[in-house]
Amino acid sequence: IDEIEALSSIYGEDWCVVDEDEKIYCIKINDCLDQPKWTLCLQVILLPGYPTAEPPIYQLNAPWLRGQDYVELANSLEEIYVQNLGESILYLWVEKIREVLIEKAQSSDPEPDIKKTSEEVDEDDGGDFLLDYQPIQEDPIKMFNYITSESQEDEELPSIHHGNPITDRRSTFQAHLAPVVTPRQVKRVLEKLYENKKIASATHNIYAYRIYCEDKQTFLQDCEDDGETAAGGRLLHLMQILNVHNVLVVVSRWYGGILLGPDRFKHINNCARNVLVE
Repeated sequence: IDEIEALSSIYGEDWCVVDEDEKIYCIKINDCLDQPKWTLCLQVILLPGYPTAEPPIYQLNAPWLRGQDYVELANSLEEIYVQNLGESILYLWVEKIREVLIEKAQSSDPEPDIKKTSEEVDEDDGGDFLLDYQPIQEDPIKMFNYITSESQEDEELPSIHHGNPITDRRSTFQAHLAPVVTPRQVKRVLEKLYENKKIASATHNIYAYRIYCEDKQTFLQDCEDDGETAAGGRLLHLMQILNVHNVLVVVSRWYGGILLGPDRFKHINNCARNVLVE
């Protein structure tokens, strides 16, 4: 409680309480310029055992954050946690992220190219922190290459379960689920799904996964919008709330030509929740 009060005081409007009861918070971080070029949103869920026994569950959200940038920043946060076991670490995390953003602003890195690629854009998008800060991956499979390239061992393809489709105004949504314990398994499942011509032809294949790392007692997690802005972050958030892990959920959407507005997110989450319950 003392840490939360202190952080709220330090960061002011950049500190957002998402859910007080569930201890979900969001901190907007930038590069300290008058007109920030590099911004990032750190979302954290403080578990009952934090800080003495459990690390925060976290998500790094920024439109430009992908690939090696994501891995390096996540590794930095993991190192801070390991070096400060049992201590409050959110302030250290935020300032480490800010340090990275400042370095980017001072380097020759080009400014982030932020584009919305969803066929639908809600008028109230700005009201949800997940919408403004959700990373968009260019290729649903390419992101795993750097994680899995070093491992030559061919792991077994997990079983894939397909949920019941939901249709609304000619748009169809269907969830697919597979148990996974490594990023390589995630990649294999995605490749297997894209072998199906119907799934490969979907307008969007949104996914999220959470893998619990027993040795570090932390979660390896990520998500993909596949052009449906913010859908991957919402899907991952649902999985965090349900406290599921060692699972990959993919939701395919076939767009029928009629805009659904916010209802599309409801259908994506309902498909995912149904297949998780099954």
